[in-house]
Amino acid sequence: MTRISWMWLVLAVIYAVFFSWYTSFRGPLTTEEIDYYMEQIAKGNPEASPERLSRTRRFMEEDTGDDFVMLNVIDMYETPLQVEGVSPQDSSDDVLDKYMAYMYPALFSRACHPVLFGNAAADAMDLMNAPGMENWTRGAGMRYRSRRDMFEIATNPAFSGSHEFKIAAMEKTIAYPLDPWFHLGDPRILLILFLSLIGSLASWRITSSKI
Repeated sequence: MTRISWMWLVLAVIYAVFFSWYTSFRGPLTTEEIDYYMEQIAKGNPEASPERLSRTRRFMEEDTGDDFVMLNVIDMYETPLQVEGVSPQDSSDDVLDKYMAYMYPALFSRACHPVLFGNAAADAMDLMNAPGMENWTRGAGMRYRSRRDMFEIATNPAFSGSHEFKIAAMEKTIAYPLDPWFHLGDPRILLILFLSLIGSLASWRITSSKI
């Protein structure tokens, strides 16, 4: 094989490895998986209402097998609640970081990551039939590789110990999933464009050096 052929092969392998990690190929949740996750959720949240559990099961049963985004709007406490593990000098952001200390490694290892994040620039500009929902601190969109990945994270026993930090940091929050969804910054598209550019430039340089 020529140097150019080897180079393109290496770039193709790099992309294939990334694509296989970033993309879910396991399909929708099975009935057995749904029953298992629901059992774990019920154990970890004994106070959960039947309505909430029903919504969660329906979300699992309607699984597309594809990635999705959880859209979050968050209002932080000015002073966090003083639960175990929270110091008087901690800010709500500090407490939220304690919560995310487990979440970030679990998320990134499964190709789950934020796709948007920002602080609120003003109170709600448009509000209809939602009294008391004017004030928010920030908003974020978290991309999950699959619903299976989300429930693997949520039902991990390591997650339950840090959940109190979320309650202590957030005064209120709303989260709902978007599926299907689309954005122009899909890393799979960006990476193949970048690798193609690198390969084309390298091929041009190798070819030019032989002239």
